Amino acid sequence: MKFIDTAKIFAFSGNGGPGCASMRREKFIEFGGPDGGDGGRGGDVLVQGDQRLTSLQDLRIHRHQKAGHGQAGMGSQKTGKAGTDKIIFVPLGSIITDQETGEFLMEVMDETPHVLLKGGKGGLGNIHFKSSTNRAPRHAQPGLPGQEMSLDIELKVMADVGLVGFPNAGKSTFISVVSNAKPLIADYPFTTLTPKLGVVEMDRYQTYVIADIPGIIEDAHQGAGLGGQFLRHIQRTQCLAFLVDASYLAEKPPMETFKILLYELENFSADLLDKPRVVLLTKVDALQEDLNIQEVLEEFKALGEEIYPISSVSRKGVDKAKQRLFDLVDQGRKKG
Repeated sequence: MKFIDTAKIFAFSGNGGPGCASMRREKFIEFGGPDGGDGGRGGDVLVQGDQRLTSLQDLRIHRHQKAGHGQAGMGSQKTGKAGTDKIIFVPLGSIITDQETGEFLMEVMDETPHVLLKGGKGGLGNIHFKSSTNRAPRHAQPGLPGQEMSLDIELKVMADVGLVGFPNAGKSTFISVVSNAKPLIADYPFTTLTPKLGVVEMDRYQTYVIADIPGIIEDAHQGAGLGGQFLRHIQRTQCLAFLVDASYLAEKPPMETFKILLYELENFSADLLDKPRVVLLTKVDALQEDLNIQEVLEEFKALGEEIYPISSVSRKGVDKAKQRLFDLVDQGRKKG
């Protein structure tokens, strides 16, 4: 299964319309003077995200994206009509680069339109060139040409579930267990990161995509480690799963670990805490000696957290967690 979708397109903004060289003509007025209007501006090329789109197939078919040209100015100081803007709709998560230079231009993360290429400015009509020494100018400006650019667009398929946890929290093992063993996992680079995506299959051919990405460390929101680069991408997920190590190898107690993860997310973007989430207490087949798992579960529940003790090795609790994550994804999809 391909997780990276690409398209190469050519974008053209519109030319500005020429200004008009016109003289006022009215009955009984022999020398009416200049009254040529300005040319209309050329149309812009804009890029806008659309959460309903899931691929770049349409752009691979329609490779030339052109805005309209501005119309010429007219007499009676009438400005020509502006060219029609061209909006290029892309799926959220699309990255756009200049094909010729490789320069990064933008990453489309929302449905706000962004101007990519400005249309050419319309030329001035001859009314602007009237002066005390030239009362009847016969010339007007031509419109300025638009811009053009060859673009590479890359869509990195967004995960439905983001796994949040410190290194060695059991994320890779969990994703290898819940994903089909064929395996439906693909490397998927974000700059220096190499996250993995797994396709989790449910009944009736229903699936969702889960992302296993190198772990967050403390101060990730300030750029420490690789976690900060990951945090930018989990903003797109339907829900989050916090994986908290409960084994004897864990450096901190589960609740302390969880609160650090919450702190990192909140300081990166408080909106992340509004996403539906579950806590997966991992490696419960190798518990810390002094850890009372029932007390830990009650501690999390007292905070209103939904928690599932699991062992990816023995598969204890895995199916229940897998189903709950699907339910959250399904609810998010229905909300749109």
